[in-house]
Amino acid sequence: MIKPIYSWARLHELTGPQVHEILQARESVFIVEQNCPYPDADHADINAWHMTGRINGRLACYARVLAPGEKYAEPSIGRVLTTAEFRGAGLGRPMMQEAIRQTNHLFPGQNICIGAQAHLHKFYGSLGFEQCSEEYLEDGIAHILMLRRSFGAPLLSDGAQNTR
Repeated sequence: MIKPIYSWARLHELTGPQVHEILQARESVFIVEQNCPYPDADHADINAWHMTGRINGRLACYARVLAPGEKYAEPSIGRVLTTAEFRGAGLGRPMMQEAIRQTNHLFPGQNICIGAQAHLHKFYGSLGFEQCSEEYLEDGIAHILMLRRSFGAPLLSDGAQNTR
């Protein structure tokens, strides 16, 4: 497996072409490939930490981290994707490990919440996330809330709430 080079930036630190590349990748995966029309570029992007993973200068994977209260009571990881060109290269696990590492760095001692597509339950479970909700539909796709518990933190701080 070729390892991506990860970088983290706030929206205001990204160049116009970098923002365009990220939004284009998210649109391709979440709207076109999943046939799910929804407003992907949202207010949360402004305050998010954006992670890009590049291989040979090309965007291979992406995720964003949101602070507590932006989407859920806990810090969260979302908009997780691997671009079509790099799917099947084993990038999902190391990408999520990097996103978890950064989230723990930014918000030490706090649980991490994700709104996971239900069919990825086992994958996220293997990374320490536990299902903490019933299945629900988000933009026509089955999702579940999952929480990765930080040692010593309560399982749910005040109930993970989806604010989308």
